[in-house]
Amino acid sequence: MTKTMPSANAALLQQLVRYKAWADDRLFATIVTLPDNEISRERPTTFKTIGRTLHHTLIVEEMFKAHLEGRPHGYGSRTADTPPAMADLRRQVSAMNCWWTDYVDGLSDGAVTRSIDFEFVEGGRGTMTVLEIVLHIVHHATYHRGYVDDMLYQIPVTPEATDLPVYLCRS
Repeated sequence: MTKTMPSANAALLQQLVRYKAWADDRLFATIVTLPDNEISRERPTTFKTIGRTLHHTLIVEEMFKAHLEGRPHGYGSRTADTPPAMADLRRQVSAMNCWWTDYVDGLSDGAVTRSIDFEFVEGGRGTMTVLEIVLHIVHHATYHRGYVDDMLYQIPVTPEATDLPVYLCRS
């Protein structure tokens, strides 16, 4: 049996979700070495702490996973006051990254252009294609890893590079 090659869009999404998982792993490898008080220390940034920032990213991914599966996600907000312990959050993010990888690997050529209707937790309706949702998940995580990197530099801790070119040159 001959395996067909994925379309250019599907191949790009496969590469990007693997990049996201790699970058998340590198960031968590640094974060788990920190004392709990640094993870929960409030700083002048959008989600206030390293833990809440990373938890927000996971919540958004859970929401979009639910949208793709056609089911309610159960969230009333994109944040939670108390994030899980860092080891638990790391496991949840890793499991979510496995889900995204499996999901994208299973996409047919036509599936990436399928439109998904959803409701924003703040109100209002939205429609995005599967391609747009996956791109959003990857970019959203990258965006918030940047916030976490900034908080790490404030400690001061130098995080490992998680840039796409670093991933591409090492994989």
